[in-house]
Amino acid sequence: MARSLYPYAFLVDLIPLYPLYVLLFADSGLSAAQISTLLIIWSLTAFGLEIPTGVLADLVPRNRLLGAAPLLSAAGFALWTLFPAYPSFAAGFALWGTGEAVASGTRQALVYDELERVGAGGSYARLIGRSRALGTTAVVAASAVAAPLLAHGGYTAVGIASMAAALAAVPFGFSFPERAGDPDRSAADRSAAGRAADGPGAASPAGVLRTALSEVRRAPGARPALVAVAVLMGAGAMEEYLPVLARSFTGDTALVPLLLVPAFAAAAAGEWLAGRGTRHAAGLTAAGAVLLAVGALTGHPLGMLPVAAAFGVFAWAAVAAETRLQNAVSGGARATVLSMSGVGAEGVAIAVFAAYGLGSAAAGPGTLFAAASLAFLAVAPVLRRRTGSVRSARYWRG
Repeated sequence: MARSLYPYAFLVDLIPLYPLYVLLFADSGLSAAQISTLLIIWSLTAFGLEIPTGVLADLVPRNRLLGAAPLLSAAGFALWTLFPAYPSFAAGFALWGTGEAVASGTRQALVYDELERVGAGGSYARLIGRSRALGTTAVVAASAVAAPLLAHGGYTAVGIASMAAALAAVPFGFSFPERAGDPDRSAADRSAAGRAADGPGAASPAGVLRTALSEVRRAPGARPALVAVAVLMGAGAMEEYLPVLARSFTGDTALVPLLLVPAFAAAAAGEWLAGRGTRHAAGLTAAGAVLLAVGALTGHPLGMLPVAAAFGVFAWAAVAAETRLQNAVSGGARATVLSMSGVGAEGVAIAVFAAYGLGSAAAGPGTLFAAASLAFLAVAPVLRRRTGSVRSARYWRG
């Protein structure tokens, strides 16, 4: 599993455009409000496709979807590179959002189910956390090379490098091991997902969706875990504005990628430590919210350090919350349930983008980031919730 998961996670995030695309939009003449509308288009695309693609991932081989997803992202980057104007940016985000929706929940569901099949379900948090850490490390590497790429080849060189990385991930997506034909697993999943008695081919999208809704309503601990994932991932969309915050601290665009490296490194550290100390998730998340507010309000480049620490905590807490959700539900509609948390995350992200766009007319990036810290503070009590059931106790074994 790791031979496919780790390189795939690294390559899909080895995108030099990550720390620069907001600046690409701004340098192409777009206002802060226009940029926010683009980010909303991105989230709306994923929002609308999350559940349909989650149901699809519970019906067809998931490794095929993982192989196709980076192709859509690469197409979006090509549009940005070749036709840098608002319509192309919007179309590129639609493609990227579709690719993210296809992969959202699919990768995690495949990994969890395959680990459970071989009796290694307890290693899920460690494996998925480290894969995310590798993805974040890729963002760090991409940020480090973004500055020289931009200096020597402009946004064209940055875009070409981003397309190449996405395309390199495709074969690893198709290589994920998947034993959908395992007799015991197939029987359990057919029952859980409402499959007809005549075999695996009779799965119904409506049956999968009904099972997912039932899981969320009835599985002990599923709803609080789903809410925590949605808020942590959705409010984490503020990272899209980190380049703007960094530039407000220094005023030098060339230094922005370097100022972002601590944030990505802290997120990687948080993800690498996923599965440890989860009983302290509530307190640490609250502390991260305070660090975010303090760092954002400093108005100095050193303020990026507490901001970075905050995003490291949030990345760690997101894996903890997702693992609790995974442990709460069955395999029959796992990808669909995870996609539901993705829908919630996109809803929160849309609210974040809209609030930032509106707020940018009256306040600077530091004030807006400080205001966003309230969302993380609000979710901290949810992470403290525990249930007395045997099943939910699996959440806390780490």
